[in-house]
Amino acid sequence: MRTLEQWFEEYAVSHQNPKNKAIHYVCVPAIYFSIVGLLMSIPSGIIAATLQLNAPVIENWAVVVLLLILVFYIRLSVAMAIKIAILSAICLVVNYYIGQVLPLWEFSIGVFVIVWIGQFYGHNIEGKKPSFLKDLQFLMIGPAWVVENLFSRKG
Repeated sequence: MRTLEQWFEEYAVSHQNPKNKAIHYVCVPAIYFSIVGLLMSIPSGIIAATLQLNAPVIENWAVVVLLLILVFYIRLSVAMAIKIAILSAICLVVNYYIGQVLPLWEFSIGVFVIVWIGQFYGHNIEGKKPSFLKDLQFLMIGPAWVVENLFSRKG
């Protein structure tokens, strides 16, 4: 199993251009945020009916998925898992309030599409393919890389 530092080193290879890095610092957290919003938009009753669950149903599927995601990060670094947990909590709270004034699923889809366009534009500037095309796990490394670069003494 690769260490977090090894993941970061490999991810950084296709993220050298300052413009691409700047785009990623905005777009990666926005993608994470929009996915949390989409997960929060899933009606729990529909899933329970489809799966024919008789047990109490989780009210918010985003919380379940985020807990599973934290397992991935804990395996790499407890410190990073804590940072991602904080990011996740912020996403949950902000999406909750957005959902009070706008249809959350529509807002989340709009953000998701716009920021992915930004991501691919950044990689066009970089001249390198996105890392996740090589290994889907890089979709999980991206948020950690941004958090590490934006909020560490190294960044």
